[in-house]
Amino acid sequence: MTRNYFHLHLVSDSTGETLITVSRAAAAQYQGVASIEHIYPLIRNHDQLDRVIAGIRSSPGIVLYTLVDSELGEKLEHACAEVGAPAISVLAPVLGIFQSYLGPASTPRPGAQHVLNSDYFKRIDALNFTMMHDDGQSSGDLESADVVLLGVSRTSKTPTSIYLANKGIKTANVPIVPGVPIPGDIERLKNPLVIGLFATPDRIVQIRQNRLLALNATQESSYVDRSAVADEINQSRRLFAQRGWATIDVSRRSIEETAAAIMDLYRDHRLQFITQG
Repeated sequence: MTRNYFHLHLVSDSTGETLITVSRAAAAQYQGVASIEHIYPLIRNHDQLDRVIAGIRSSPGIVLYTLVDSELGEKLEHACAEVGAPAISVLAPVLGIFQSYLGPASTPRPGAQHVLNSDYFKRIDALNFTMMHDDGQSSGDLESADVVLLGVSRTSKTPTSIYLANKGIKTANVPIVPGVPIPGDIERLKNPLVIGLFATPDRIVQIRQNRLLALNATQESSYVDRSAVADEINQSRRLFAQRGWATIDVSRRSIEETAAAIMDLYRDHRLQFITQG
């Protein structure tokens, strides 16, 4: 398929994460079209904005921005209009609704969502915990986790755990290895939500083959034998069923989709935990 490219300018007075997320979600709807991203974070004065405008003039395209300073926003829109580059403030419609309901913000604050508050430190604490409890490490204090993920190799346990940690959820993940018993403490956990991840044999084999290829390792092993992999998955699912643990099929889910499903289960788990407590 021939791919068409366009320039996408993302201008932010903060980190630009909001723009990146929104723009990529929109661009994903267009097959065969790819964006050339120009990301300009921490744009907070006219000199910085002038460099942005020079970049837009040299490579016109779509311009998305989040600039709390209205003077900078107007200057950017005027420059974009001159070169025929469509521009939109991504947060403007949302802020408009907030202002109509709550009134204008007392003090516009660039990057206000990234202040070092308790939620920020909660995410850092969760990330530290998650990295220390990756792939079965430090399994002696799993009771301190919010979520414990189990699954055979290549069920996306680690990236899902890190994604959850960035949401402030302390996550441990434990591999299920043929012939190796899982830590006995897992069956006695009371606080964490335990979830089993699984996928179809074909999906697991495909991921494992790509992994071995990247490592220049031999492809002749039970690790990528479909029959052996199918048996691994069946055994893990029997374990999940016997323990009454929730399960999620990750075969066709992105990390974000898997994490969203886990967070939904976690909310119900916490509500039940609080009610019973």
